Amino acid sequence: MKNTTPLWSREDAQALYDLPLMDLLFRAQSVHRENFDPNKVQTSKLLSIKTGGCAEDCAYCSQSARNGSKLSASKLIEVQRVLTEARKARDGGATRFCMGAAWREPKDRDMDALVAMVEGVRELGMETCMTLGMLDDNQVVRLRDAGLDYYNHNIDTSERYYSEVITTRTFADRIDTMNRVQEAGIKVCSGGILGMGEEVQDRVDMLVTLANMNPAPDSVPINMLMPQEDTPLADAKPIDPIDFVRVIAVARIMMPTSYVRLSAGRSDMSDELQAMCFFAGANSMFVGETLLTAENPEEDTDAILFAKLGLQAETASEQSCLDAAE
Repeated sequence: MKNTTPLWSREDAQALYDLPLMDLLFRAQSVHRENFDPNKVQTSKLLSIKTGGCAEDCAYCSQSARNGSKLSASKLIEVQRVLTEARKARDGGATRFCMGAAWREPKDRDMDALVAMVEGVRELGMETCMTLGMLDDNQVVRLRDAGLDYYNHNIDTSERYYSEVITTRTFADRIDTMNRVQEAGIKVCSGGILGMGEEVQDRVDMLVTLANMNPAPDSVPINMLMPQEDTPLADAKPIDPIDFVRVIAVARIMMPTSYVRLSAGRSDMSDELQAMCFFAGANSMFVGETLLTAENPEEDTDAILFAKLGLQAETASEQSCLDAAE
């Protein structure tokens, strides 16, 4: 049954965000330790299975055909190529394989290949995640029956600020798709992007929207904008690093059992900033050299950072135990 009373008010969430930083971090770390091993980080690998030529006008995205991007459009890649990349990711320690397609929504002609990708990755013993844009009821059922574990559909920002970033779809469109996915029994992965010119209230409102979903997303990616050439946000002012940490901490407190993923932007973060994010409750991240079309730290760099911090990558068996305990 859906909740009718919000779990988090905007005022309560803002009060969290406004706490003295040390108090906020202490509270976030305490919540984190109650629900997760504080020294384990879940690792995912993201592969672009269809790049460029997207009909949406997301102001941050180099794959939009409307942004004047020089990135050429590609077709959906072959299933066996996806499985080869998934096998490499598994052998490199990743426990979840995420597949992203740059389009508004999949066409029915693409569904057989998408289903085969999900089934093949699951046979490798990995969790599966896809981000394909909006879905209709039949597409959701087919992906669920194939065994899709997670569906990523970021809300990006607050409802108030959404139209400043995207005009080709509405905030309500995003919520409708997530509701459809959840009702089918697929876990939701949904978060946002910081540094797009939004105000603090937009960051707080975004977290309130996510936390008040029923249930809250199982995975919450928090991205730091990486300005892309030829996009409307190419010259966006970077978010203050401490403000970024605050959002991670508030997300951890408001969604205590969700994985909070440190996502795009890590290649521009210092070791110290990443360490603060992990302390604030981030316990998931992408590994590999690219995130769709953006840079990501190389795996050797991440291994050095983990060694410095005494962190370990979560194994597939540990993930299974956590799922069974929910």
